[in-house]
Amino acid sequence: SQEDEEELPISWYVLFIAMLSAIGGFLFGYDTGVISGAMLYVEEEFHLNTLQVELIVGATTLGAIFGGFSAGWLSDRLGRRPVTFTSSLVFLLGALLMAFAPGYEVLLAGRFIVGIGVGLASMVVPTYISEVSPRQYRGQLVTMNVLMITGGQLVAYCVSAGLSGVPNGWRIMFGIAGVPPIIQLVGMPFLPESPRYLLRRKRGSPADNTAAARRMLTRRIDRHVEAELEAIEQAAILTAGTTYADLLRPQYRRSLLVACGLQAFQQLSGFNTAMYYSASILRMSGFRDKQSAVTFSILVAATNMFMTLVAIRYVDRVGRRRILLYTVIAMAVGLLLLGMAFAFLLGLRPYQSHCEAYTHCGACVGDDRCAYVAAVQQCMPRDRVHLPDHAASRALPLGTLQCPHTAGWSWFALAALIFYVASYALGLGNVPWLIQSELFPLALRGRAGGVATSVNWLGNLIISVSFLSLTHAITAAGTFWLYASLGVVAWWFVWRYVPETAGRTLEEL
Repeated sequence: SQEDEEELPISWYVLFIAMLSAIGGFLFGYDTGVISGAMLYVEEEFHLNTLQVELIVGATTLGAIFGGFSAGWLSDRLGRRPVTFTSSLVFLLGALLMAFAPGYEVLLAGRFIVGIGVGLASMVVPTYISEVSPRQYRGQLVTMNVLMITGGQLVAYCVSAGLSGVPNGWRIMFGIAGVPPIIQLVGMPFLPESPRYLLRRKRGSPADNTAAARRMLTRRIDRHVEAELEAIEQAAILTAGTTYADLLRPQYRRSLLVACGLQAFQQLSGFNTAMYYSASILRMSGFRDKQSAVTFSILVAATNMFMTLVAIRYVDRVGRRRILLYTVIAMAVGLLLLGMAFAFLLGLRPYQSHCEAYTHCGACVGDDRCAYVAAVQQCMPRDRVHLPDHAASRALPLGTLQCPHTAGWSWFALAALIFYVASYALGLGNVPWLIQSELFPLALRGRAGGVATSVNWLGNLIISVSFLSLTHAITAAGTFWLYASLGVVAWWFVWRYVPETAGRTLEEL
């Protein structure tokens, strides 16, 4: 009975293969997180402008769109295991290119190649884990992949903090990304193919494929292996010969809408600006030196990882839909408060072409070209003022990069950012990947996952390349309020369309 199943402990074998495949998730997190700290130094070394910074940040996302879409077709055609192997090779190549990049163009190419690996892993890992997991632990195990993503981001921030100020430290930051794929490549012989893929693939004899699937399911120490095998085989027969066009059939249309909608809102909520630009955001909010900005980025990443651990505990108990309804509205509140903090810190005047046009101290010192002269209450170019600890003529007026009476709002901004990140990690950070791997029949799962993953990375690209430009056009406060309004739309979408999937087998769904 289902009650008996609930009492079965999760097997070490399932944990091992889930963790081994989730190394792809760790790399996903590390490569998207490391850019936040590294960019502060790359920007100086290569003398990059705003567009070039946004392109380097966005290149990984652009690669992930291609990787995510192709992963769906490849995983259905070749299997989940070969795509995992390919992503490891791609991660390794990208890490080497970035670490030894002689200039902007090679670094951009390395970021794009790493993005392809991120796209492949972000689609195939949750699909693989969902297919090898017992149903009563499926939510926890797929969310464990998100835990690895957040762990990768946390490690990236710690590495960035440890290497800040070290000569060529940014190269070491990128080079470290080459270590996990080597570990995964060494472990690949121990990673079995998904039993669900084995039962529908065309290669090999059906008897051999069934025997391999039975061995894998039996090693899970799960009961009712034969019943599950029969259900998987029936599902494979019923959905055989499907194509991408079948995703638009009436019975799958709503599932596609839910999967793509959740992935889009995961990105349009603006979360990855908090990851990619967290150091820049914290510098805007008053933590001016690079070291403290990177250090507080670690706190943001640690919050993300800790709350993902909480989500692992409750995602199967509370349910996917309920946890989203509670947390998405909390995210919107966090963004509203973050925007309020920036309105007080930087004002509501957008980016100006000349420093003298700024009337608000926070907006002035938030612009890297400018400094505030308190004696005359005026914003001036930094090369026309004397800054403490800077080599400049003392005959120039004394400028500052710190505004008076803003420390409280700086800490308020940090608290709002952490509240927002915690709400995201509990719900929208993991549930879209989980639901995406549950909603579709076996023959369409890879293709549907590829389409939804591409939507995720397309949204990510839009957000990551537009963030700095948006803060210039409508101010930082306006940007976060825009994300908050999209969070309200996301809550309505969940309430209107998202079903509950917890506690049911993939075949029942």
